[in-house]
Amino acid sequence: MARVKRLGVLTGGGDCPGLNAVLRGLVKAADFDHDVSVVGFQDGFAGLIMDRTVRLDSDAVSGILPRGGTILGSSNKANPFRVPVRVNGQMTFEDRSDEVLRTIDRYGLDLLVVIGGDGSLTIGNQLAEKGIAVIGIPKTIDNDLAATDVTFGFDTALTTASEALDKLHTTAQSHHRIMVLEVMGRYAGWIALEAGLSGGGDIILLPEIPFKVDSAVAAIKDRTFRGRRYTLIVIAEGAKAEGGEMVVAKVVEDSPDSVRLGGIGGWLACELEKHLETEVRVTVLGHLQRGGSPTAFDRILGTRYGVHAAHLAAAGKKNVMVSLRGTEITEVPLADAVKEIRRVDPGSEIVSVARSVGTRFGDEQSE
Repeated sequence: MARVKRLGVLTGGGDCPGLNAVLRGLVKAADFDHDVSVVGFQDGFAGLIMDRTVRLDSDAVSGILPRGGTILGSSNKANPFRVPVRVNGQMTFEDRSDEVLRTIDRYGLDLLVVIGGDGSLTIGNQLAEKGIAVIGIPKTIDNDLAATDVTFGFDTALTTASEALDKLHTTAQSHHRIMVLEVMGRYAGWIALEAGLSGGGDIILLPEIPFKVDSAVAAIKDRTFRGRRYTLIVIAEGAKAEGGEMVVAKVVEDSPDSVRLGGIGGWLACELEKHLETEVRVTVLGHLQRGGSPTAFDRILGTRYGVHAAHLAAAGKKNVMVSLRGTEITEVPLADAVKEIRRVDPGSEIVSVARSVGTRFGDEQSE
Protein backbone atom coordinates (compact mmCIF):
# COMPACT_ATOMS: atom_id res chain seq x y z
CA MET A 1 0.00 0.00 0.00
CA ALA A 2 1.30 3.45 -0.93
CA ARG A 3 1.89 6.02 1.79
CA VAL A 4 -1.38 7.29 3.28
CA LYS A 5 -1.80 11.02 2.77
CA ARG A 6 -5.46 11.51 3.61
CA LEU A 7 -7.96 9.40 5.54
CA GLY A 8 -11.64 9.66 6.30
CA VAL A 9 -13.38 8.92 9.59
CA LEU A 10 -16.97 8.46 10.73
CA THR A 11 -18.77 7.58 13.96
CA GLY A 12 -21.58 5.13 13.22
CA GLY A 13 -24.37 3.57 15.27
CA GLY A 14 -25.57 4.75 18.66
CA ASP A 15 -23.60 7.51 20.35
CA CYS A 16 -21.22 6.57 23.12
CA PRO A 17 -19.03 8.35 25.71
CA GLY A 18 -15.44 8.47 24.48
CA LEU A 19 -16.10 9.03 20.78
CA ASN A 20 -14.54 12.47 20.92
CA ALA A 21 -11.50 11.08 22.72
CA VAL A 22 -10.98 8.64 19.83
CA LEU A 23 -11.36 11.39 17.23
CA ARG A 24 -8.89 13.58 19.10
CA GLY A 25 -6.31 10.78 19.38
CA LEU A 26 -6.71 9.80 15.73
CA VAL A 27 -6.50 13.32 14.32
CA LYS A 28 -3.63 14.52 16.51
CA ALA A 29 -1.51 11.42 15.89
CA ALA A 30 -2.23 11.62 12.15
CA ASP A 31 -1.20 15.29 12.17
CA PHE A 32 1.75 15.37 14.59
CA ASP A 33 3.32 11.96 13.89
CA HIS A 34 2.51 11.26 10.25
CA ASP A 35 1.51 14.47 8.44
CA VAL A 36 -1.74 12.82 7.33
CA SER A 37 -4.85 14.96 6.80
CA VAL A 38 -8.27 13.80 8.04
CA VAL A 39 -11.75 14.30 6.58
CA GLY A 40 -14.69 13.68 8.91
CA PHE A 41 -18.01 12.39 7.59
CA GLN A 42 -21.03 13.72 9.43
CA ASP A 43 -23.79 11.53 10.88
CA GLY A 44 -22.13 8.18 10.32
CA PHE A 45 -22.53 6.46 6.97
CA ALA A 46 -25.13 9.08 6.03
CA GLY A 47 -22.24 11.50 5.52
CA LEU A 48 -20.67 9.09 3.04
CA ILE A 49 -23.93 8.56 1.17
CA MET A 50 -24.93 12.24 1.09
CA ASP A 51 -21.41 13.75 0.89
CA ARG A 52 -21.46 15.71 4.16
CA THR A 53 -17.96 16.35 5.43
CA VAL A 54 -15.91 18.51 7.76
CA ARG A 55 -12.15 18.96 7.81
CA LEU A 56 -10.56 17.69 11.00
CA ASP A 57 -7.25 19.04 12.21
CA SER A 58 -5.60 19.53 15.59
CA ASP A 59 -7.46 22.79 16.20
CA ALA A 60 -10.82 21.20 15.36
CA VAL A 61 -10.38 18.49 18.02
CA SER A 62 -8.84 20.70 20.69
CA GLY A 63 -10.82 20.70 23.94
CA ILE A 64 -13.17 17.84 23.04
CA LEU A 65 -11.60 15.16 25.26
CA PRO A 66 -14.10 15.45 28.16
CA ARG A 67 -17.16 15.95 25.97
CA GLY A 68 -19.75 13.23 25.54
CA GLY A 69 -21.34 12.38 22.21
CA THR A 70 -19.50 12.97 18.95
CA ILE A 71 -18.64 16.21 17.18
CA LEU A 72 -19.30 14.42 13.87
CA GLY A 73 -22.81 13.29 14.74
CA SER A 74 -23.99 9.72 14.27
CA SER A 75 -26.79 7.59 12.88
CA ASN A 76 -27.96 4.04 13.57
CA LYS A 77 -30.09 3.94 10.41
CA ALA A 78 -27.75 4.81 7.53
CA ASN A 79 -26.46 1.73 5.72
CA PRO A 80 -25.12 2.33 2.18
CA PHE A 81 -25.96 -1.26 1.24
CA ARG A 82 -29.57 -0.87 2.36
CA VAL A 83 -30.84 2.68 1.93
CA PRO A 84 -34.61 2.99 2.52
CA VAL A 85 -36.70 4.52 -0.27
CA ARG A 86 -40.43 4.68 -0.87
CA VAL A 87 -41.71 3.47 -4.21
CA ASN A 88 -45.45 3.89 -4.83
CA GLY A 89 -45.99 4.30 -1.11
CA GLN A 90 -44.14 1.10 -0.24
CA MET A 91 -40.87 0.97 1.70
CA THR A 92 -38.06 -0.70 -0.19
CA PHE A 93 -34.27 -0.66 -0.02
CA GLU A 94 -31.51 0.00 -2.52
CA ASP A 95 -27.76 -0.52 -2.63
CA ARG A 96 -25.92 2.81 -2.92
CA SER A 97 -22.50 1.57 -1.92
CA ASP A 98 -21.06 2.55 -5.30
CA GLU A 99 -21.82 6.18 -4.41
CA VAL A 100 -19.69 5.70 -1.31
CA LEU A 101 -16.78 4.58 -3.49
CA ARG A 102 -17.19 7.68 -5.64
CA THR A 103 -17.28 9.94 -2.56
CA ILE A 104 -14.06 8.39 -1.26
CA ASP A 105 -12.41 8.87 -4.67
CA ARG A 106 -13.66 12.45 -4.85
CA TYR A 107 -11.85 13.36 -1.64
CA GLY A 108 -8.74 11.39 -2.51
CA LEU A 109 -8.99 9.23 0.59
CA ASP A 110 -6.49 6.42 1.00
CA LEU A 111 -8.30 4.81 3.93
CA LEU A 112 -11.54 4.99 5.94
CA VAL A 113 -11.64 4.71 9.73
CA VAL A 114 -14.98 3.35 10.97
CA ILE A 115 -15.70 3.90 14.67
CA GLY A 116 -18.64 1.75 15.66
CA GLY A 117 -20.14 -1.41 17.09
CA ASP A 118 -20.91 -4.69 15.38
CA GLY A 119 -23.38 -3.15 12.93
CA SER A 120 -21.11 -0.32 11.78
CA LEU A 121 -18.06 -2.56 11.63
CA THR A 122 -19.99 -5.11 9.57
CA ILE A 123 -20.75 -2.34 7.06
CA GLY A 124 -17.08 -1.38 7.20
CA ASN A 125 -16.12 -4.96 6.39
CA GLN A 126 -18.53 -4.98 3.44
CA LEU A 127 -16.88 -1.80 2.14
CA ALA A 128 -13.49 -3.49 2.55
CA GLU A 129 -14.76 -6.33 0.37
CA LYS A 130 -15.51 -3.73 -2.31
CA GLY A 131 -11.90 -2.60 -2.26
CA ILE A 132 -11.89 0.25 0.27
CA ALA A 133 -9.06 0.17 2.83
CA VAL A 134 -10.73 0.20 6.27
CA ILE A 135 -9.60 0.34 9.89
CA GLY A 136 -12.21 -0.28 12.57
CA ILE A 137 -12.33 1.01 16.14
CA PRO A 138 -14.62 -0.88 18.57
CA LYS A 139 -17.28 1.34 20.12
CA THR A 140 -20.30 0.22 22.12
CA ILE A 141 -21.60 0.62 25.65
CA ASP A 142 -22.75 -3.02 25.40
CA ASN A 143 -19.15 -4.38 25.47
CA ASP A 144 -20.28 -7.15 23.14
CA LEU A 145 -17.53 -7.28 20.50
CA ALA A 146 -15.73 -10.61 20.79
CA ALA A 147 -12.44 -9.49 19.24
CA THR A 148 -11.53 -7.06 22.03
CA ASP A 149 -11.46 -7.37 25.80
CA VAL A 150 -13.17 -4.00 26.31
CA THR A 151 -14.95 -1.51 24.08
CA PHE A 152 -14.71 2.17 24.94
CA GLY A 153 -17.98 3.61 26.27
CA PHE A 154 -18.72 0.58 28.41
CA ASP A 155 -16.98 1.89 31.52
CA THR A 156 -18.95 5.16 31.45
CA ALA A 157 -22.26 3.35 30.95
CA LEU A 158 -21.34 0.95 33.75
CA THR A 159 -20.52 3.86 36.05
CA THR A 160 -23.88 5.50 35.28
CA ALA A 161 -25.75 2.27 36.02
CA SER A 162 -23.75 1.67 39.22
CA GLU A 163 -24.45 5.18 40.49
CA ALA A 164 -28.16 4.74 39.73
CA LEU A 165 -28.16 1.53 41.73
CA ASP A 166 -26.49 3.33 44.64
CA LYS A 167 -29.31 5.88 44.65
CA LEU A 168 -32.02 3.23 44.38
CA HIS A 169 -30.40 1.39 47.28
CA THR A 170 -31.11 4.21 49.73
CA THR A 171 -34.72 4.82 48.71
CA ALA A 172 -35.46 1.09 48.56
CA GLN A 173 -34.08 0.65 52.06
CA SER A 174 -36.03 3.64 53.38
CA HIS A 175 -39.39 2.52 51.99
CA HIS A 176 -38.83 -1.25 52.21
CA ARG A 177 -39.47 -1.60 48.51
CA ILE A 178 -38.57 -3.89 45.66
CA MET A 179 -36.75 -1.85 43.03
CA VAL A 180 -36.14 -3.01 39.45
CA LEU A 181 -33.44 -1.28 37.41
CA GLU A 182 -33.59 -1.98 33.67
CA VAL A 183 -30.33 -1.33 31.83
CA MET A 184 -29.20 -1.51 28.20
CA GLY A 185 -26.92 -4.10 26.62
CA ARG A 186 -29.03 -5.58 23.81
CA TYR A 187 -28.28 -9.31 23.64
CA ALA A 188 -25.38 -9.26 26.12
CA GLY A 189 -25.61 -8.83 29.88
CA TRP A 190 -22.34 -7.07 30.67
CA ILE A 191 -23.82 -3.80 31.96
CA ALA A 192 -26.37 -5.59 34.13
CA LEU A 193 -23.84 -8.07 35.49
CA GLU A 194 -21.09 -5.63 36.37
CA ALA A 195 -23.42 -2.86 37.58
CA GLY A 196 -25.23 -5.38 39.74
CA LEU A 197 -21.96 -6.66 41.15
CA SER A 198 -20.55 -3.20 41.81
CA GLY A 199 -23.82 -1.81 43.19
CA GLY A 200 -24.84 -4.72 45.39
CA GLY A 201 -27.76 -5.96 43.31
CA ASP A 202 -29.60 -8.78 45.07
CA ILE A 203 -30.92 -10.31 41.85
CA ILE A 204 -29.30 -9.93 38.43
CA LEU A 205 -31.17 -11.10 35.34
CA LEU A 206 -29.21 -11.58 32.11
CA PRO A 207 -29.95 -12.56 28.50
CA GLU A 208 -27.50 -15.44 28.89
CA ILE A 209 -29.32 -16.98 31.88
CA PRO A 210 -33.09 -17.37 31.31
CA PHE A 211 -34.83 -16.72 34.61
CA LYS A 212 -37.84 -18.15 36.44
CA VAL A 213 -40.25 -15.66 38.02
CA ASP A 214 -40.93 -18.03 40.93
CA SER A 215 -37.20 -18.19 41.60
CA ALA A 216 -37.07 -14.39 41.89
CA VAL A 217 -40.14 -14.45 44.14
CA ALA A 218 -38.51 -17.06 46.37
CA ALA A 219 -35.33 -14.97 46.62
CA ILE A 220 -37.33 -11.90 47.66
CA LYS A 221 -39.30 -13.87 50.27
CA ASP A 222 -36.09 -15.37 51.61
CA ARG A 223 -34.62 -11.90 52.05
CA THR A 224 -37.77 -10.77 53.87
CA PHE A 225 -37.59 -13.79 56.17
CA ARG A 226 -34.00 -12.88 57.04
CA GLY A 227 -35.00 -9.31 57.89
CA ARG A 228 -34.02 -7.73 54.56
CA ARG A 229 -37.12 -5.70 53.83
CA TYR A 230 -36.05 -4.46 50.42
CA THR A 231 -34.63 -6.02 47.23
CA LEU A 232 -32.70 -4.55 44.32
CA ILE A 233 -33.11 -6.26 40.96
CA VAL A 234 -30.94 -5.39 37.96
CA ILE A 235 -32.32 -6.63 34.67
CA ALA A 236 -30.78 -6.40 31.20
CA GLU A 237 -33.10 -5.22 28.43
CA GLY A 238 -32.45 -8.48 26.57
CA ALA A 239 -33.24 -10.76 29.52
CA LYS A 240 -36.10 -13.21 29.14
CA ALA A 241 -38.07 -15.59 31.30
CA GLU A 242 -37.45 -19.30 30.87
CA GLY A 243 -39.49 -20.43 27.90
CA GLY A 244 -40.35 -16.84 27.00
CA GLU A 245 -39.14 -14.23 24.53
CA MET A 246 -37.31 -10.94 24.82
CA VAL A 247 -39.58 -7.92 25.21
CA VAL A 248 -39.51 -5.68 22.13
CA ALA A 249 -40.42 -2.04 22.57
CA LYS A 250 -40.81 -1.38 18.85
CA VAL A 251 -39.52 -2.27 15.40
CA VAL A 252 -37.90 0.47 13.30
CA GLU A 253 -38.36 -0.62 9.71
CA ASP A 254 -35.65 1.51 8.11
CA SER A 255 -32.90 0.64 10.60
CA PRO A 256 -30.21 -2.01 9.94
CA ASP A 257 -30.91 -3.39 13.42
CA SER A 258 -34.68 -2.90 13.45
CA VAL A 259 -35.47 -4.41 16.86
CA ARG A 260 -35.58 -2.00 19.81
CA LEU A 261 -35.59 -3.89 23.08
CA GLY A 262 -37.19 -2.47 26.20
CA GLY A 263 -39.96 -3.10 28.70
CA ILE A 264 -38.77 -6.26 30.43
CA GLY A 265 -38.46 -4.37 33.73
CA GLY A 266 -42.13 -3.38 33.67
CA TRP A 267 -43.16 -6.89 32.68
CA LEU A 268 -41.20 -8.37 35.56
CA ALA A 269 -42.69 -5.91 38.06
CA CYS A 270 -46.22 -6.93 37.04
CA GLU A 271 -45.36 -10.61 37.40
CA LEU A 272 -43.77 -10.13 40.82
CA GLU A 273 -46.73 -8.16 42.15
CA LYS A 274 -48.97 -11.13 41.40
CA HIS A 275 -47.06 -13.14 44.03
CA LEU A 276 -46.02 -10.50 46.57
CA GLU A 277 -47.93 -8.26 48.94
CA THR A 278 -45.91 -5.20 48.05
CA GLU A 279 -45.47 -2.65 45.30
CA VAL A 280 -42.64 -3.05 42.82
CA ARG A 281 -41.08 0.10 41.36
CA VAL A 282 -39.24 0.21 38.03
CA THR A 283 -36.51 2.55 36.80
CA VAL A 284 -35.44 2.40 33.14
CA LEU A 285 -32.09 4.09 32.60
CA GLY A 286 -32.32 4.13 28.82
CA HIS A 287 -30.19 6.69 27.03
CA LEU A 288 -28.78 8.12 30.25
CA GLN A 289 -26.23 5.34 29.85
CA ARG A 290 -25.08 6.79 26.52
CA GLY A 291 -24.76 10.39 27.64
CA GLY A 292 -22.45 12.57 29.68
CA SER A 293 -18.74 13.03 30.02
CA PRO A 294 -16.66 9.84 29.59
CA THR A 295 -14.84 8.36 32.56
CA ALA A 296 -11.06 8.61 32.78
CA PHE A 297 -10.81 4.97 31.66
CA ASP A 298 -12.82 5.62 28.49
CA ARG A 299 -10.90 8.83 27.72
CA ILE A 300 -7.60 6.98 27.94
CA LEU A 301 -8.79 3.87 26.10
CA GLY A 302 -10.38 5.98 23.37
CA THR A 303 -7.19 8.00 22.96
CA ARG A 304 -5.11 4.82 22.73
CA TYR A 305 -7.46 3.36 20.12
CA GLY A 306 -7.38 6.53 18.02
CA VAL A 307 -3.60 6.88 18.13
CA HIS A 308 -3.05 3.21 17.29
CA ALA A 309 -5.43 3.49 14.33
CA ALA A 310 -3.41 6.45 13.02
CA HIS A 311 -0.17 4.46 13.36
CA LEU A 312 -1.70 1.47 11.57
CA ALA A 313 -2.90 3.66 8.73
CA ALA A 314 0.51 5.28 8.35
CA ALA A 315 2.14 1.83 8.34
CA GLY A 316 -0.03 0.72 5.44
CA LYS A 317 -2.22 -1.67 7.44
CA LYS A 318 -5.80 -2.10 6.29
CA ASN A 319 -8.93 -4.11 6.95
CA VAL A 320 -8.15 -4.56 10.64
CA MET A 321 -9.78 -3.48 13.89
CA VAL A 322 -7.82 -2.10 16.82
CA SER A 323 -8.25 -4.21 19.92
CA LEU A 324 -7.39 -4.28 23.61
CA ARG A 325 -5.88 -7.59 24.69
CA GLY A 326 -4.86 -7.60 28.33
CA THR A 327 -3.07 -4.28 28.76
CA GLU A 328 -1.84 -3.95 25.17
CA ILE A 329 -3.44 -2.33 22.14
CA THR A 330 -3.14 -4.54 19.07
CA GLU A 331 -5.16 -5.30 15.97
CA VAL A 332 -7.24 -8.16 14.58
CA PRO A 333 -8.60 -8.87 11.08
CA LEU A 334 -11.78 -6.86 10.55
CA ALA A 335 -13.60 -9.90 9.17
CA ASP A 336 -12.86 -11.81 12.39
CA ALA A 337 -14.01 -8.89 14.56
CA VAL A 338 -17.60 -9.07 13.31
CA LYS A 339 -18.09 -12.84 13.31
CA GLU A 340 -19.87 -13.03 16.65
CA ILE A 341 -20.86 -10.98 19.66
CA ARG A 342 -19.23 -11.34 23.07
CA ARG A 343 -21.71 -12.57 25.66
CA VAL A 344 -21.51 -13.38 29.34
CA ASP A 345 -20.44 -16.97 30.04
CA PRO A 346 -22.79 -18.31 32.77
CA GLY A 347 -19.91 -20.45 34.04
CA SER A 348 -17.38 -17.63 34.16
CA GLU A 349 -15.42 -16.51 37.19
CA ILE A 350 -17.26 -13.18 37.46
CA VAL A 351 -20.66 -14.91 37.58
CA SER A 352 -19.27 -17.31 40.17
CA VAL A 353 -18.05 -14.37 42.26
CA ALA A 354 -21.52 -12.82 42.18
CA ARG A 355 -23.11 -16.09 43.29
CA SER A 356 -20.55 -16.40 46.09
CA VAL A 357 -21.67 -13.11 47.62
CA GLY A 358 -25.31 -14.17 47.55
CA THR A 359 -26.49 -12.68 44.27
CA ARG A 360 -29.28 -14.62 42.60
CA PHE A 361 -29.66 -15.01 38.84
CA GLY A 362 -33.21 -16.33 38.72
CA ASP A 363 -32.17 -19.80 37.61
CA GLU A 364 -32.10 -21.30 41.09
CA GLN A 365 -34.59 -23.94 42.11
CA SER A 366 -37.38 -22.45 44.24
CA GLU A 367 -38.71 -24.39 47.15
